[in-house]
Amino acid sequence: MTTVGIIAEYNPLHNGHVHHYTEAKKISGAEHTIVVMSGPFTQRGEPAAVSKQARTEMALHMGADLVIELPVAYAVQPAEWFAHGAVALLEATGVVDSLCFGSEAGTLGSLLPLAAYLAEESSELQGEIRRRMALGESFPAAYSAAAAVAWEGFLLGEEKPDGGAAELLRQPNNSLGLHYLIALQRLKSKITPLTVPRTGAGFHDPLQPGSSIASATAIRRLLGEGGSPAPYMPEYSLSILERERAAGRGPLDWESFRTPLRHLLSTRTADELRAFHDMNEGLENRLLRVMPELEQFTIESLLQSVKSKRYTRTRLQRLLLHLLLGHSKEELASSVLAEGPGYIRVLGFRESGRPLLKKMKQSASLPVVLRPALCPHTQLTRDIQAAAAYAGAFQHPLRADLYRDYLEPPVRV
Repeated sequence: MTTVGIIAEYNPLHNGHVHHYTEAKKISGAEHTIVVMSGPFTQRGEPAAVSKQARTEMALHMGADLVIELPVAYAVQPAEWFAHGAVALLEATGVVDSLCFGSEAGTLGSLLPLAAYLAEESSELQGEIRRRMALGESFPAAYSAAAAVAWEGFLLGEEKPDGGAAELLRQPNNSLGLHYLIALQRLKSKITPLTVPRTGAGFHDPLQPGSSIASATAIRRLLGEGGSPAPYMPEYSLSILERERAAGRGPLDWESFRTPLRHLLSTRTADELRAFHDMNEGLENRLLRVMPELEQFTIESLLQSVKSKRYTRTRLQRLLLHLLLGHSKEELASSVLAEGPGYIRVLGFRESGRPLLKKMKQSASLPVVLRPALCPHTQLTRDIQAAAAYAGAFQHPLRADLYRDYLEPPVRV
């Protein structure tokens, strides 16, 4: 029984995801697939368009045998910790043979040696990152630039991609894939990494007439404008999306959380705000200074007023999520995140995945959780709270929506 792992958000699941899933099965030769998927909030600090259960259902209809949840403690983090949490979960299952991710490079030849070098986090690399951040660069920009410098020094004589390392690492899937490889190195995992070329639209590309492939970002933008994403999504995914829309359970965006965030920012002092994760470098004062200046409070107007070269939109969105979800500096400290997830939460499975689930229960190095009420883990408590906060933005949230993690078993197809 061979299994390939996929790390995804499926926000929402579209034709590009189906292509990746098909290629992952093909190049791995695996009989089964496990997907590690973000819950209600995503890596770029945004609410998912629809619930984790709806997106799990999409993944199972696509063919995934088993979907497990990436704890929110890792799901709304920069690439390093997002990758660490997701890869650690795949490793903990004890049943995953390979990990397949999409990349602009389409090959591991240019990423594997760099990942092996960066996994060691040399003092030179750390010093270069600190130097660039002192000049006002954001951490992602500083890291990519420092990694590019390391690349040029480390891969002497090796064939380099067009544009060099800096260009390679500016591409989002390459960068995230690099962090998957680094996580595999640090965990000393025997999981085999695989990659497939990203096809069709890039992350920021607009919709292309006549194409069946669009980025999830473009699809969400289309949804926000009231358009139909039918050309870019498989029928089952579109049907689930429309069902959620009809029930008032999405699509959600940041403005869906305007009221609770306005309340939090209006009722906290600078000292209180400073306790939240990622609230550093005086950002609490900047937020409090901007609030009275907004003629009409929206999340978009807040982000536009606060963002800068150093404080990127993505970082600010993550910060707002930590505020919304009550994440403190202590609970998401690097030393805590380095320990990895404390459980494997099963969101759903196909009937074809039952043998895989049975095997995983025997081989896993972490508790396999199908009923969250039976697992008193701090990270899982935060997952359940995040799901309740998410459901609170529905048009008419019911008890069944707010406490769905307690009331419903995993999704089955």
